[in-house]
Amino acid sequence: MAIRHVVFSHGLDGGPWGTKISAMAEVAKSEGWNVDSVDYRGVREPRDRVTRLLSFCRDLRGDLVLVGSSMGAYVATSASALLHARGLFLMAPAFYVPGMEQLTARPAPCPKTLVHGWKDEVVPVENSMRFAREHEATLHILNSDHRLHSELPLINYLFEYFLVALDLPKRR
Repeated sequence: MAIRHVVFSHGLDGGPWGTKISAMAEVAKSEGWNVDSVDYRGVREPRDRVTRLLSFCRDLRGDLVLVGSSMGAYVATSASALLHARGLFLMAPAFYVPGMEQLTARPAPCPKTLVHGWKDEVVPVENSMRFAREHEATLHILNSDHRLHSELPLINYLFEYFLVALDLPKRR
C-alpha cells in the first residue's frame, strides 16, 4: 500500500488543530491517509510560512495532499508545485487580497478543490471564483462565512469525496 499524507495549513489567526482541521483529519484517517498539521502560530509573514511548510514536508514520501484555510490555502498553493502535491483542497483561500495580489501563487498541476462562503467578510468569494476559473479548479460556494464552521459536515463530505476521487481512473 502506498504511503499517503494529508498536511494541513491553518489560517493567520488559527491553530494547527482547530475545529475544521480536527474534523477533516478524522475524515482523512478514515480513508487511510496519514495526517499532520503545521504550526504557524507566531509566524505572520506568508513567505516564512511557505518556508516552514516546505521544510516540514521535505522528508515525506508518497502521495501528498495539501489542505489550507485562508492564508493557509495561500501557503499550501505556493508550496504545491515544489512538493509535487497530488491534490489541493483549499478553504476560503486568501488569493488576490489587496496589497498581496502578487503573492497569489500558481498551483501544482493536480486536482484542486476550493470551498468558499457566500458570506465571507474577510476574503471576497469572487476571489475564489477567479482562481477556480484561471486554474480549472472545482469550486463549492456554501452558505457560510469565512470560518465555514456552519457547513463543516458538508465540507467533510466534500473532502472525503476529494480524497476518494484521487484514486479514480482519469477521464480522457
